Amino acid sequence: MHKGKGMKFVGDSRVSAERTASQIPKDYSEYPGRTEAFWPNFLLKEWLAGSVFLVGFMCLTLAHPSPLGGLADPTNASFIPLPDWYFLFLYELLKYEFASGDFTLVGMLAIPGLAFGALLLAPFLDNGPGRRPHQRPIAVIMMLLALVSTVWLTYTSASHVDWEARAAMDQPVPPTTVEIDKEDPGFAVYETSCLNCHGDALQGTSAAPSLIGTEHTAEEIAVIAKEGIGGMPAGIFTGTDEELEQLVDFIMTVNEQAAE
Repeated sequence: MHKGKGMKFVGDSRVSAERTASQIPKDYSEYPGRTEAFWPNFLLKEWLAGSVFLVGFMCLTLAHPSPLGGLADPTNASFIPLPDWYFLFLYELLKYEFASGDFTLVGMLAIPGLAFGALLLAPFLDNGPGRRPHQRPIAVIMMLLALVSTVWLTYTSASHVDWEARAAMDQPVPPTTVEIDKEDPGFAVYETSCLNCHGDALQGTSAAPSLIGTEHTAEEIAVIAKEGIGGMPAGIFTGTDEELEQLVDFIMTVNEQAAE
């Protein structure tokens, strides 16, 4: 090593050992109006934008608490699970003919894959130097199509869900001290037609509400048992008129005991 020349270390063969002026980045002050100092200008703007979003998100969660599903019930074969809100648009997509049935794979893989793939390619399809929306038409149009499609599909899917009913299903089952007379002839009818959904003590389950404390009259209970109500379909009770009367008397007797 000759005096005055020093040592040179090169970690990459593609990097020149001689550092030229063209390789030294210019100071941001040489680009007035186009760049700014990271601290505090840029960082402060990012912090303010994040704070506005966080406060807005917190207000939204306080005003509209997240609805919870019903308690897990492995015996309820009629329960239809619902995905979280950020997957509702994909859930809604699978309801259309071109993305369901024999075309389920199209709805699950092909359409979402093309959509997300297009978004990944957007920066390469529209790589102009401008940053304003009208200077990036392809990327802006693709982004708007994705945003509108996602919002519309999510809204359509959510509008078909009875959120209040789902939230009510998640309420804890109130304890009951009512003694069930299993020798009552009405209990045998109840056991055959109602026990699977309303529980062995009429306390209710995730599939159906409690029958204790019901505000329905005996006549209304008889009609509901035969014709159904809300999520309860008609035709569950298939007994005779005598058995229907025994069932109604049994439910009314349990409620009279609970009211005492």
